Amino acid sequence: MNKFLFPFLIMLSFSFGKTIAQTSISQAPEGFDQLKPEVPKGKIDTLTYFSSTVGNDRKTIIYTPPGYSESKKYPVLYLLHGIGGDEKEWLVNGNPQIILDNLYAAKQLEPMIVVMPNGRAMKNDRAVGNMFDPEKVEAFSTFEKDLLTDLIPFIESQYPVISDREHRALAGLSMGGGQSLNFGLKNLDLFAWVGGFSSAPNTKKPEELVPDPQLTANKLKLLWISCGDQDNLMPFSQRTHDYLEEHDVPHIFYVEPGGHDFKVWKNDLYLFSQLLFKPVDSSKFSQ
Repeated sequence: MNKFLFPFLIMLSFSFGKTIAQTSISQAPEGFDQLKPEVPKGKIDTLTYFSSTVGNDRKTIIYTPPGYSESKKYPVLYLLHGIGGDEKEWLVNGNPQIILDNLYAAKQLEPMIVVMPNGRAMKNDRAVGNMFDPEKVEAFSTFEKDLLTDLIPFIESQYPVISDREHRALAGLSMGGGQSLNFGLKNLDLFAWVGGFSSAPNTKKPEELVPDPQLTANKLKLLWISCGDQDNLMPFSQRTHDYLEEHDVPHIFYVEPGGHDFKVWKNDLYLFSQLLFKPVDSSKFSQ
């Protein structure tokens, strides 16, 4: 079956490393990203933390869910932007707070904190000028150190979070999708949930991402790979999926209708977020 002819096809491989084709999950319903006045709202804050990696203060955006209480402890999703964005890109273009608020109202999410950082770890981290300048591109790699040694400890010192790998997720779009796969799969002791949405050419080759397939299979709760069927960057997701399938590494490979844009990425967030911090059972994905 040619998956490019069936854009709603979801390839699930959570059972014994085999790929299972299902068509029951396709697109978010109409209105999933629309503000609904009656729905309880989460809170958006912008925080400043000191980055020893960069040597100055940096900003990050935090979403806390409706009913957030400091007397509870929460898992955390770190949600990364693309090469042309910054910590505000998801907020400005993706309405993640509205998507998540609506999902909470429908009782489809586990309560979680979402951190939207600036993935360009350099002193002037603004999304201005030539986004493909080598120094700026290199800053996306440098962000791994900033994330692990500066941002995560800062979040865990400021918020009531569950600070183990089973309650920490990393996902992103385009350049941020590549970062998520590169950093998440390299640091399986820190992340149990990893998602790459339309991952960009910064994504390492599969054999570098997953040098020990059995270890990755044993450690991860969820590995999500998705891309639009009209996206020119599909080969990077495809090669990752092919390698994972060949080496029996459980994952979801989701090919959806669309190109390289927020229509696709909002749909990814809608679907991916509902799987987080819950028991992984392949028989329930079709529901």
